Amino acid sequence: MKATTTAVQTLLNAAMAAPDGPIAFAECFTFITTTGTQYTWTNVDYDVVYNGFTFSSSGPLVSGLKYKGSVGLEVDKQQITIAARPTDTINGAPFLIALRDGAFDGAPVYRDRVFLSGPMGSVVGGVRMFQGRVSTVDSVGRTQATLTVASDLVILDYDMPRNLFSPTCLHTLYDAGCGVIRGTYSVNGTAGAGSTSNQILTSVAQAGHAQGSLVWTSGANANVRSTVKSVAVGSALNLMYPLPFAPTTGDAFTVAFGCNHTQATCQGTFNNLANFRGFPYVPPPELAY
Repeated sequence: MKATTTAVQTLLNAAMAAPDGPIAFAECFTFITTTGTQYTWTNVDYDVVYNGFTFSSSGPLVSGLKYKGSVGLEVDKQQITIAARPTDTINGAPFLIALRDGAFDGAPVYRDRVFLSGPMGSVVGGVRMFQGRVSTVDSVGRTQATLTVASDLVILDYDMPRNLFSPTCLHTLYDAGCGVIRGTYSVNGTAGAGSTSNQILTSVAQAGHAQGSLVWTSGANANVRSTVKSVAVGSALNLMYPLPFAPTTGDAFTVAFGCNHTQATCQGTFNNLANFRGFPYVPPPELAY
């Protein structure tokens, strides 16, 4: 059963009493990038204001995400198609390029059916038809891309059992179990002159950034997330893989500390030993009789 407002129920009841009466509605899609930016688009040819957000009619065109009902715990996976123009951008980068480069990896996706009083009329209310996240980017072409979106039940597919014995910490850095706040160990910086796709020249480079993540917030690489392979303290961040585009001087980014999941790093770098979930003193299998 889907929750909705009394106004929507009244509208639908009136429509049932008059089978030939038209019902006006708009499909509204919400995508949230890895940087937390929320993008809202609709499939009708006029903007729709719903729940405090303006769903733009001039953005990429999204099709798919059918409503499905079933009994039991079943992960609903569907393919959607997104058509975009070169002028559709994500923080300055063309939408399809940003999508290819991981801007929407694991991004939450919502589809709401918003009912209107009439064509181009006022919003009566809405019903959430789908809630999930981007699972895979199947293909990216010149004008459109195909994605697989899975419902939130996909998190039940995580490997079990939960508790494993390993010398290194089982937490993901900055997750709820780790407890370290990403913002505390993040700094903002800009690419210096001479930066390349593999090496970012910047004075904010610190030793702790090794194995950390770097997210671009402007320029052609906007929303691209990279892993820092090594650091030249105070001068350069060397990336694990080259960027899609060479950064230009002044392109902004945010870089966070990395972690090798050892007890020494947890204590020395983050002072977080209370949340350390490794077992460095468990003997190897060869010695455990």
